[in-house]
Amino acid sequence: MASTVFSNSDALQPKNPQLEPLELNPSTGEPFLRVEGFDDIIITPLRWEDAPTFIPYMNDPAVYSWVSGPPVPYLTSDAEQWCNRMIPPQKATLFELEKARDQPALITLNACPVNSIRKVNDDGTDLFIGSVDIHRVSLGELVLGESGEYVVDMSRKEENQKRNEEREVGDPDIVWEIGDYLAPSYHGRGIMTSCVKTILTKWAVPRMNTRIVRVSVFSGNIGSQKVFLKNGFKHIATLRDHVVVRGRQEPWRC
Repeated sequence: MASTVFSNSDALQPKNPQLEPLELNPSTGEPFLRVEGFDDIIITPLRWEDAPTFIPYMNDPAVYSWVSGPPVPYLTSDAEQWCNRMIPPQKATLFELEKARDQPALITLNACPVNSIRKVNDDGTDLFIGSVDIHRVSLGELVLGESGEYVVDMSRKEENQKRNEEREVGDPDIVWEIGDYLAPSYHGRGIMTSCVKTILTKWAVPRMNTRIVRVSVFSGNIGSQKVFLKNGFKHIATLRDHVVVRGRQEPWRC
């Protein structure tokens, strides 16, 4: 009598040790970082189906008033563009980890494969509530002046950014920056403070060899300033009238 054997190699295969410290959703296999201090908050890769959820966030003045890039109104096409920008690199990073499955030591990477903050419900479903991204810094014009204080030198912006982009993966001199936002209904709970800590301590430092991180926030965004100060950041400069956002000049604190 003949018998047919079915197998699911992905299901039988043990967890890739290169994913450390990522955990895997037992139902979907999706990787995630567990956020310290919250039993119901995780950070996962961005999903194509997240767009309808974050469009309202990006059209809320409690969010868009404190971000310089996204347009207002924020449209479906803008959300699709963001997904197209973020999802392929995240998948590429996960693929790189899979290729290194059999290597004895953890590899160093150039990116973090997770950025989407989610609230996990009692039934196991989850809700996208925000984002925390780490990438190579774009503020190349901020330089250390002869007086020992940071100053703006636009003539060196392109050169500095190019040098930073060309540094090899794992170079401790790479300058990184963090961008983040949270759904307004979740503000004031310490969630973003813990998410930034999680990204830095669980992934950026051990898996990317991150040693230098700079962030810039609008001077009026006291909540965001507190997030980074609580994570050990120090204020090094105020760039007055440095950016034009929706027709008005805004100072940045770095």
